[in-house]
Amino acid sequence: MMSAEQNRPTLLSRLPEVRGRFIEHVDLSGSTWFRVGGAADVVFRPADTADLAGFLANCPKDIPRTVIGLGSNLLIRDGGVRGVVIRLDREFAQIDVDGELVTAGAGALDVNLARICRDAGLVGFEFMRGIPGTIGGGLRMNAGAYGRAFRDVLVWAEAVDAAGTTHKMMADDLDLGYRQCGAPEDWIFTVAQFRGRFGDRAEISARMQEVRQARKDSQPVNTRTGGSTFKNPGSDNPNSTKAWELVDHAGCRGLVRGGAMVSELHCNFLINTGTATAADLEALGEEVRRRVQAHSGVMLQWEIRRIGEYGPDDTPELVLTEVVP
Repeated sequence: MMSAEQNRPTLLSRLPEVRGRFIEHVDLSGSTWFRVGGAADVVFRPADTADLAGFLANCPKDIPRTVIGLGSNLLIRDGGVRGVVIRLDREFAQIDVDGELVTAGAGALDVNLARICRDAGLVGFEFMRGIPGTIGGGLRMNAGAYGRAFRDVLVWAEAVDAAGTTHKMMADDLDLGYRQCGAPEDWIFTVAQFRGRFGDRAEISARMQEVRQARKDSQPVNTRTGGSTFKNPGSDNPNSTKAWELVDHAGCRGLVRGGAMVSELHCNFLINTGTATAADLEALGEEVRRRVQAHSGVMLQWEIRRIGEYGPDDTPELVLTEVVP
């Protein structure tokens, strides 16, 4: 006689037919720059936008769905991610230039868009050379660097909602602000169009090289990190104290927990020194928040996106709401 557990339908058996691929029990630790995290129940790689829309329209609503891009600003917890993780592959990585207009799939790399625009002699995309992510992730958080952000060049974007309906939104409709986007959280960006202006290729190349060198000099590149950990408070005021300054003033530069460390070079970056777990990194980030609030009264907000389940040995006291100095 089969047990109730054996009779229970598997997650894969509940998913709709697609033209793309479903892969079960995928280790996600290699999918982020931190190189930590548990497994996904199922990873879905859609064949194209229509395939993604069909999946979303027909997937049972009780099955969680999570989108992962390049993983440069992402922490996946040690217990992994339940439900379906969606990865947008090569069909979503196309970049086309038509005069001053550039259309890019959500899976395209920001740095590739910057390079293609340089080769086309288009000014305005040099800042993307300093953003290690995808177009979809950049839209979701209005990614920016060196004084410019996605909203400065965006014309329109398309996204598919949880019911499989496609929406096209002009830049002004997205309510793009500092590290924020007004589109609903369950919308998945698929493509966007940007506008540059023609300029001198040599000057564009020089500016991109400046951005590359500035990032190399000031950030822990070539390490297992996740980019800026915390948002800058008071972002609308250019004279406000930066997150890294608050972390430094609170004495957190070089702070260690397990295999996780606050970068000595740029203390708004957390580093996996080689043996960190996701729990180490998240707990260290929360300890930094505690110390900063105790020192300055400012509660830093995470910029790194944290997803998934805590591992069996993780402590539940990771989420911080308030600290009394």
